[in-house]
Amino acid sequence: QVQLVESGGGLVQAGGSLRLSCAAPGRTLSSQPKGWFRQAPGKEREFVAAISSSGLTTYYADSVKGRFTISRDNAKNTVYLQMNSLKPEDAAVYYCAATPSILMWPRATYEQNWDYWGQGTQVTVSS
Repeated sequence: QVQLVESGGGLVQAGGSLRLSCAAPGRTLSSQPKGWFRQAPGKEREFVAAISSSGLTTYYADSVKGRFTISRDNAKNTVYLQMNSLKPEDAAVYYCAATPSILMWPRATYEQNWDYWGQGTQVTVSS
């Protein structure tokens, strides 16, 4: 069973920071491009950020550009999402995704182009 495991969510005040992690056990899945999506109550799931297998290419949604940073440590089979200057509108369940396809823009922004998903981690931002 393919599985991505997110962690690091929690409650933070506006302006604060959180770092999310996505663990991908297994060599095949761990080497794939990874993405982060989020879904707030009553809203559709939306793209947040993505990173290529090598880590050399990254993409961000305009709403998080300059505040969030996606990175990966392939030796640890883990992808991170560093979230700074958090706003109440960043509150959502954050999902990690993976795909064996080459990461390309704007394909990466569509959830149907990602093949594997984690269960999500809740991020709550108090104002």
